[in-house]
Amino acid sequence: MSDPTTDISYARYLGLEDLLAAQHPLSDEHDEMLFIVIHQTKELWLKQILHELVLAKRMVRDGDLVPAYKSLARISRIQAVMTQSWDVLATMTPADYLRFRSVLGPSSGFQSDQFRRLEAMLGLKDPRHLAVHADRPAAQAALQAAIDAPSLYDDALHQLALAGLALPQEVLARDVRQPYAPSPGVEAAWLEVYRDTGRWWALYQLAEKLVDLDDALLTWRHKHVVTVERIIGGKRGTGGTDGVAYLSGTLHRRCFPELWSVRTAL
Repeated sequence: MSDPTTDISYARYLGLEDLLAAQHPLSDEHDEMLFIVIHQTKELWLKQILHELVLAKRMVRDGDLVPAYKSLARISRIQAVMTQSWDVLATMTPADYLRFRSVLGPSSGFQSDQFRRLEAMLGLKDPRHLAVHADRPAAQAALQAAIDAPSLYDDALHQLALAGLALPQEVLARDVRQPYAPSPGVEAAWLEVYRDTGRWWALYQLAEKLVDLDDALLTWRHKHVVTVERIIGGKRGTGGTDGVAYLSGTLHRRCFPELWSVRTAL
């Protein structure tokens, strides 16, 4: 039997013919290629983040906290790379962007199903985003599945309870399809972890890895706001959103709220 790897090449292994043929500018403007590559690269990184997050969630749910740290740390590093990419996009001036903005029509990063899946898996669930993907049944189904399943934070709270920490029953039995609401009882459980890190070391380290994810997501959102304002100012976004005003409104969102509030309580 022949070995299929003997004929493999760098280009064939990576599918470069398809990958490098996937950029289709709709104008003759030089900067449109940058705009496409930046956003396609973002989607590739999101694919890897979701790949890591599926593994991390399963490990956390199963109580394998220490092995989960690797994937969670990798996600944070990828988030940092994605944030840096806004600096590359910011080399495009408002005049550069306006030369091809019209060809984008109603398309917008707001419509990224992978980003919405990431938000849902981290606990920021919003079924209103499902309608955007009605023309892509597989993407819509994947987003629906992420909304219907326990989030990473639900998995973490499950481990708190299994470890013997007191969590409110209404939190443990909540409808996981709904957005998470902060709970004083959950903050009290995390407070116990942070006050005795030696006893609860694995949960303490998990908490800090989760804060890393939230921190990186907030940093990405902030840089997104600044970059968009730098390029289009206060204009409306291409997807019909309020542009900078909409993006600025996302900066208060926290995936793991008690891991922030517990710092005040310490």
